[in-house]
Amino acid sequence: MASFSVDPTSESFLLCLMLAFLLIPSSKGHDYLVGGSQNSWTLPRPSPEYLSHWAHKRHFKVADSLLWKYDSKSESVLEVKEEDYKRCNIANPISKYSGGDTKVELNRTGSFYFISGADGHCQQGLRLDPVVHAGHHHGRHHQSPSPSPAPSPNGAAPAPKKNNGALGSGGGFVGLVTVLGVTLLVTMI
Repeated sequence: MASFSVDPTSESFLLCLMLAFLLIPSSKGHDYLVGGSQNSWTLPRPSPEYLSHWAHKRHFKVADSLLWKYDSKSESVLEVKEEDYKRCNIANPISKYSGGDTKVELNRTGSFYFISGADGHCQQGLRLDPVVHAGHHHGRHHQSPSPSPAPSPNGAAPAPKKNNGALGSGGGFVGLVTVLGVTLLVTMI
């Protein structure tokens, strides 16, 4: 039987070590555009439960972030307690965001509660109650999938948006380096 030894100063050993570090899973959180589109925090809503259904279909983890896009002149986002969420009470927010582009990191496990700060908008469906699970993300950066597009008034559905790469944001570079490294390793052996 042939013996195998590794010289820790050899180029192939160092290359393998570099590849191992590239393949270590990432614990960086993912960014989720609330509702899956730029205009999800606006009225009218397809249904009052639309955003809650969207949130409950996602598996949020600690360090993920929610991104809201909205008109700062007429909208805001309030983080509230559960009772205020149920009653659409805007009087006692935990946090208030009104810049038009809001990013909130989900920094703990459990439920979060967000409502619109505009009078009456929560009752019409601008509310969100994501549940954050324990655990870490592994590997590639994923964005939340977009909801199915609503049919247009003439009955035809709009064309779906194209995915800009199977590996998502940042994954293309790591994938390219990994492929090049493996190719180099194979040619060296």
